[in-house]
Amino acid sequence: MPSKSPSVLLPTYARADLAFVRGEGAWLTAEDGRRFLDFGGGVAVISLGHAHPHLVAALTEQAARLWHVSNLYRIPEGERLGARLVEATFADTVFFTNSGAEALECSIKMARKYHAAGGQPERYRLITFEGAFHGRTLATIAAGGQAKYLEGFGPPVDGFDQVPFGDLDVVRGAIGPATAGILLEPVQGEGGVRPFAPEMLRALRKLCDDAGLLLVLDEVQTGVGRTGRLFAHEWAGITPDIMAIAKGIGGGFPMGACLATTAAARGMTAGTHGSTFGGNPLAMAVGNAVLDIVLEPGFMDQVRHTALLLKQRLAELKDRHPDIIAEVRGEGLLLGLKALIPSTQLQAALRENLLLTVGAGDNVVRLLPPLTIGEADIATAVEAIDRTCAQLSAARTSDPKTGAAA
Repeated sequence: MPSKSPSVLLPTYARADLAFVRGEGAWLTAEDGRRFLDFGGGVAVISLGHAHPHLVAALTEQAARLWHVSNLYRIPEGERLGARLVEATFADTVFFTNSGAEALECSIKMARKYHAAGGQPERYRLITFEGAFHGRTLATIAAGGQAKYLEGFGPPVDGFDQVPFGDLDVVRGAIGPATAGILLEPVQGEGGVRPFAPEMLRALRKLCDDAGLLLVLDEVQTGVGRTGRLFAHEWAGITPDIMAIAKGIGGGFPMGACLATTAAARGMTAGTHGSTFGGNPLAMAVGNAVLDIVLEPGFMDQVRHTALLLKQRLAELKDRHPDIIAEVRGEGLLLGLKALIPSTQLQAALRENLLLTVGAGDNVVRLLPPLTIGEADIATAVEAIDRTCAQLSAARTSDPKTGAAA
């Protein structure tokens, strides 16, 4: 049995002392045999549940044929996946990556190169929003602008102008001769499950059109059905010029993509960008398998149905436990509970009651179940949250000095 303290691993994670050996659907089995209902989904990654038979078959069949050849050669599986993404979205072209951060790096480079190719290399700056999270590379932590991620890594990468969340007048005032575009998440996930209002997204789209800017969307967490549409921007009736995706498109296999219009990608010619592993046959087989399911007629209808049911049940819990839950936030199956106690405490207590969740900013606990979640599992999750809140409330009552669980 592996050591419980794997000291050889770089200590950059505050890992729970919990390891899993098997997954099926929305459930994970730990080493000690306990079964946990997974409403964290590997941070919005397990879009179709653990060990989905169609994904397992696609991956194992491809693994028996061919793993990797590099992008020195054509990869037919990638050509097919790219064509399907183009057909289903605003995009004309796709670049495959291994992660969301890499998809954002491609998006940032593309936005800059667009203006350089048009004879305006001085236009390289992107307006971003406070509370955003775009990845962990030097460029994407600069885009996110959060001090806790920037500290100790030297001067932030230049080219990002942060503005308050949702303030259109400030965005308008931030546009200058060096501005290339606007970058945002339609729903800030790490930032506390904060959706941009549809009218704000429409206003930003118009602002970009009027000022000759590119609208760049980070749909790494919101994409591939998570909010009840294939992509979250569809709720506002707009399209971006460039979009980064990852997480759900791989269903657990590491992959991402940068999607763009032909116009936005005009500067990305041979040699301007690349990836050794991006778009390899294994990833492409899984991505195509995910789309097989997500694009099935009626699939999104079911996601919206179960999402509405879950949100309604969570609203009932908020009313029942007003001393623990302040607000229910989010869209589709990207939901958040803003807590009135430390969110880490609520998350830990839920884990003790065999429900896995994910933390977020603004003292929020995220709920990210598989898009395939059924009503029985929703009922189990709601019961676990109800029981946990009752326990925490009772503990607070018995510890009036701190107001915290004893």
